[in-house]
Parts: sequence; structure tokens; C-alpha cells
Amino acid sequence: MFFSVSSLILFVKCSPFFLHGNRFCLLAKLRLKVYTDSIVASLYIVGTPIGNLGDITLRALETFKAADVIACEDTRHTLELLTHFGIRKPLVSCRAQNEKKSAEKIVDLLKSGKNVAYASDAGTPGISDPGALLAGIVRDAGFAVVPVPGPSALTALVSVAGAGGKTLVFEGFLSPSPGKRRRRLKELLSSGDAVILYESPYRILKLLDDLADIDSERRIVIGRELTKLHEEIIGGTAQALRDDFASRESIKGECAVFVSGVKKIKLSDKSADN
Repeated sequence: MFFSVSSLILFVKCSPFFLHGNRFCLLAKLRLKVYTDSIVASLYIVGTPIGNLGDITLRALETFKAADVIACEDTRHTLELLTHFGIRKPLVSCRAQNEKKSAEKIVDLLKSGKNVAYASDAGTPGISDPGALLAGIVRDAGFAVVPVPGPSALTALVSVAGAGGKTLVFEGFLSPSPGKRRRRLKELLSSGDAVILYESPYRILKLLDDLADIDSERRIVIGRELTKLHEEIIGGTAQALRDDFASRESIKGECAVFVSGVKKIKLSDKSADN
């Protein structure tokens, strides 16, 4: 990304060390002006709420307002988000199934001088969501890719899990194949590192079955429906949480699962080779 000298001076003068409090909105706008005044157009990777619309950032809104085009995982979903905040922009689909082809179209938009913002359905693009391939293709084409940080189930759960550690492995969604899932879980738990997993409400019980089989006493924290009205954060051993979820009539909402780290050990799991 290239800036004019005047833009760089403006950026320095408007850093957080110079502006505070009610002038934060002005800061966000001025910073965005610096970005969008660059000679070469840029792609902005924008984090959006994972459930609570109040978690949208001022910078995300200003980025959407300033962008010429907004690319998104699902145009219907993003249209609802933008409409809620009174923003109207041309939308371009860029989902997992067409990400490479859409990325090429977005590169063409950038070549024509249009600034593009990208948002997945919820959270931060590229984290168990489309966006990583897009960012790589755009960067390889010679354009700047600018992060606009925002909500993420990953950081939300880690912040309340109460068991950090020096190493955290983010695995995201495991394979739906029972054998592959169990083998990978055994590898992850044997490392001794803390692990973050994502799982759907339809497979969370199967995941807990596997975790309990591999290490029934491993401490786990589950964040279900994070930031939403029926948010639930529950902790316990793998076996206790497995029993809890098995007793429920139904399970709703996506789950983020924090598996605590332990000293590196060798685990035996008869089911891991099935």
C-alpha cells in the first residue's frame, strides 16, 4: 500500500496518543481516509459479530461505508447486517465453493481502483471461514490486504476459559469421519497443548464421546451460542460434559470447545484405530 506524504502526516497526528474519548469516531474516519486515499486499491478483511450486533466495531462500520464493493460469504446474511446499520453497497459473493473464482473477480475490481471489503457470515474471515484463499490470491496479485480486527469465537472462549498456557493449538472443525476424528484428537491431546475446537450442535456429542474415551479426566470448557441470547459457557471433565450433553433433549447452537493443556503424556485409546 502506498501513501502520500500528507496522508502519512495525517495518520501520525491522528494516532491514539493524540485523540481520545468522544473523538474516537473521528480517529476511525481519519485512519480509514488514509487507507482509502492510497494510490493502489486494497482489500479489507473485516471481522463481524458472531451473534451480538453490539460487538461490531466502529472501524468495521467505517470500512464498510468507505468501500466501493463488499464481498461476502453469503450476500443475504451480509445484506441484513448492513441494512441494520443503514449501509448500502454493491455485494459480491465469495464463499468456500467459489472462493478462487470470486477472488479473481475481486482482483479485477482492485485493478480498476475499487477498494473492496470482505466479511464472512460471522467472526473473523479465514478462521474456519472463507477468506484465507482470497487474501492469499489478492496479496500475490500485488495488492495490500488490510486486517480490520473484530469478534472471534476463538478469542472469546479463550478469554473466559481460565486455563491459558504458553501454547494454544487452534484446530477448528475436525473431520466428520469417526476414525479420522479420533486419530486426530489423540494426536492433539497427546501433545499436552491446550486445544480449541469448533463443532456443530449435531456432532458435539460425538466429539465429547471421543474426548471422554481418550482422556475422561481432561478439563474442558464449552462455549455454546457465544454472545447470543442463550449463551452458555460450561466447564468440567470430558466425561462430565459428555454425560451432561447426552442427557439433554436437544442441543442448539454452534459450539467452541477449549481442551486444557497438560504435561506431555502418552495416551491409549482403543477406539482411535477404528
